[in-house]
Amino acid sequence: AERFLVEIRTTANLQHPHILPLFDSGEADSFLFYVMPYVEGISLRDRLTREKQLPIHDAVRIASEVASALDYAHRHGVIHRDIKPENIMLHDGSALVADFGIAIAASKAGTRMTETGMSLGTPQYMSPEQAMGERELDARSDVYALGCVTYEMLTGEPPFSGPTAQAIVAKVMTADPADILTLRRTVPHNVADAVHMALQKLPADRFDTAAHFAEALSGQGSGAPSRARTGTLLHHYAIVPWRKRFQLACAAALVALALGAWGWLRSGSGPQQPIARQYIVLGDSVHMQTALRVGEPLALSPDGSKLAVIGDTLFRIWVKRRDALEAVPLQGTERASSATFSPDGQWIAYVAQTQLRKVRADGGVSITLSDSAGGGFGVVWLEDNTIIYTDVALLGLRRVSAGGGPSTVALADSTFHGAAPLEPTPLPHSRGVVFGICASNCVTRELHALDFATGRHPLLVHDVATGWYLPSGELLYVRRDGVAMVAPFDPGKMAITGTAIPILQGVSQTLFVPQLAWSKSGTLIYGLGTATGAILSLQWATQDGVPRTFDAAWEGEFNSFDLSPDGRRVAVGVTTPGSGLDIWTKQLDNGPFTRLTFSGRDRRPAWSPDGREIAFVRDTVNGGDIWIRAADGGGGERRAVHLDRAVQEVAWSRNGRWLLVRTDDGARGNGDILAVSVTGDSTLPVATSNATEMQPAMSPDGRWVAYVSNETGVDEVDVRPFPDVNSGHWQVSNGGGGTPIWAPDGKRLYFLDAGNRLIAAELGTESTFSVTHLTPLFDATAFSYVGFHEAFTIDRNGRFVFLGPTGGTVAPQPRLVLVDNWFADLRAKLKP
Repeated sequence: AERFLVEIRTTANLQHPHILPLFDSGEADSFLFYVMPYVEGISLRDRLTREKQLPIHDAVRIASEVASALDYAHRHGVIHRDIKPENIMLHDGSALVADFGIAIAASKAGTRMTETGMSLGTPQYMSPEQAMGERELDARSDVYALGCVTYEMLTGEPPFSGPTAQAIVAKVMTADPADILTLRRTVPHNVADAVHMALQKLPADRFDTAAHFAEALSGQGSGAPSRARTGTLLHHYAIVPWRKRFQLACAAALVALALGAWGWLRSGSGPQQPIARQYIVLGDSVHMQTALRVGEPLALSPDGSKLAVIGDTLFRIWVKRRDALEAVPLQGTERASSATFSPDGQWIAYVAQTQLRKVRADGGVSITLSDSAGGGFGVVWLEDNTIIYTDVALLGLRRVSAGGGPSTVALADSTFHGAAPLEPTPLPHSRGVVFGICASNCVTRELHALDFATGRHPLLVHDVATGWYLPSGELLYVRRDGVAMVAPFDPGKMAITGTAIPILQGVSQTLFVPQLAWSKSGTLIYGLGTATGAILSLQWATQDGVPRTFDAAWEGEFNSFDLSPDGRRVAVGVTTPGSGLDIWTKQLDNGPFTRLTFSGRDRRPAWSPDGREIAFVRDTVNGGDIWIRAADGGGGERRAVHLDRAVQEVAWSRNGRWLLVRTDDGARGNGDILAVSVTGDSTLPVATSNATEMQPAMSPDGRWVAYVSNETGVDEVDVRPFPDVNSGHWQVSNGGGGTPIWAPDGKRLYFLDAGNRLIAAELGTESTFSVTHLTPLFDATAFSYVGFHEAFTIDRNGRFVFLGPTGGTVAPQPRLVLVDNWFADLRAKLKP
């Protein structure tokens, strides 16, 4: 106690505009106390929780203010030891550093303090020497911690994270942080270099003072090495070998880009320029391996300089710029769909969890515009600065100002009697939109035009779901066979006025969405390949990760599946042209394939524990149902559950008494997990927070339910007890996770991380739940994963069973073709 009070008095002598002062301290009734002023504002942690990433100028300013405070304290012999966002207060936006001296007081109080478990620092922000337990720390340890905080302000996450403090410390000691510019390309090079120098493992390789760090962040002084400087300076600052290799790789890649992709680097395409065609790639990032295969359209900025796609297992928006080697994610856009650019190209509108949102195209905080949007059915930003989107019931179109406010009905939800309008695209002068109609699980598709003034919505083309009005006066659309057609179109009459002719072949489509986008500047980008991406086969793999096919002759448009308890049969949801979506069963490996249901609205099969019955979801206009039928097809089917909201998944408990059901609540914009008794007479809420929960899976002993929740802002795998679901929950994954599956013995829980790796979580054997170790197994990109239901299961032999692309290999990402000066090419093809 005496040492503590001495250090508090030492800290009280620190008088600096960015240090939170101490007014008083002492002892009363054997309790120690100290008094600080009330700060009207929030902590940096609060702001990061709200915004994820800060504007670059704010991050640099805050880091410089903290550095100024640290430099002052260091010159007075005080080391903070616990710099983290929680200890940085923001008063009118200005930084105030709190808790000076407390950690050092504790560290000097002898061994008893540490033996009681008091943390001397926070793992995510501890320097390597502090993590090793060194007592004598200097200013460079605080510089490291401030580097971690600055890294998090710029990228949205600290340099190192993990499920336990030990895992984090291991990374601090051995791993290199991801390069800032690969996570956020708009960060100035001097800022990125300064942060990476602050994060060097050896104190001697860091800035010797916090003031030098602040100078480097501002681009002043000679503190941080610039990527533009020559080898002498690089050697002088002891740049570690990986950065040298990174710079050489970037230089080589830039040369290749200049030679092979010069056409897209030009600004615009005028009539005087030649027509240029080339292949482009989104980059080598593992997160992009799922891009272009998730049923989402491409989005191209009006000037043709930026391409936006939905990628990775978190379903974030990724933006690929003309002048960049890699696409980069927009942080905070998880679960995004229907991305579209604003007319000026500065913003991207999208849908996430029934909210219509917008975010700046170069990153920033997402702004909610409406709470009534349906995901995955398209958004269009009109020239009059209003946005059209499919409503949350997926039955109508609504219109809202891009600045926010109340929305209005653009197309009534009763117009097409239960069919969903999708993929609206603009007509000139914001007079209306072209849109598709998707009925009977999109077996029936039509293209319509909507006149806002009259409300007319005439049919334009059968069996087409997406179309675009071109400035040249034609309607562009893509048929199911991948042939792009153009036909003369009169916006005044809302009618096609002539014969359509083909202009492109082999345009790839995922589900019913063609992968094609064009810009007003004359740039066209489209995916090349006639495959729809939905033809799958049932495959299996051991821990070597090599896919093997059960029956090479059996494939189809499968959307989900479940393996029987004995592993001898499989039930799949199958899309059949002309019939819709139904449940079929197959005997493995080469047995018969038999249809089980015939409604055209059935999906997500789940076997009962005894293998005698199959439960499945049946879509209805006024909610969702769970039906059950004998697996051999005998007898009739019975409805076990009816809910007044959509049902998306069903899974059995191991004792056969409960059905775990995942619902969508359009009113609140989230998904919940319920346990409903098979008899239908009782319902138990399992996970019903304001976050979205999905992918429920019950442990073999029936004591635990694993599921996915975005309560932290990112999809993570959680576990909670059952049936005592209110006694807490535990997070299993870290940094993103989904599709949890229990091992047959219940000792492991498998899931996919954000990079599509299969992870094995080893579980403790004690009475309470615990995770003892996380082991990456293999790249699971071959698993057909749409993000909202289970991607794989495990059979009795411990094999991983999944739906994958035919042939047992990872489906190639569609080749993207870029055409510059495309309008000239189009005029040439339209000549008589």
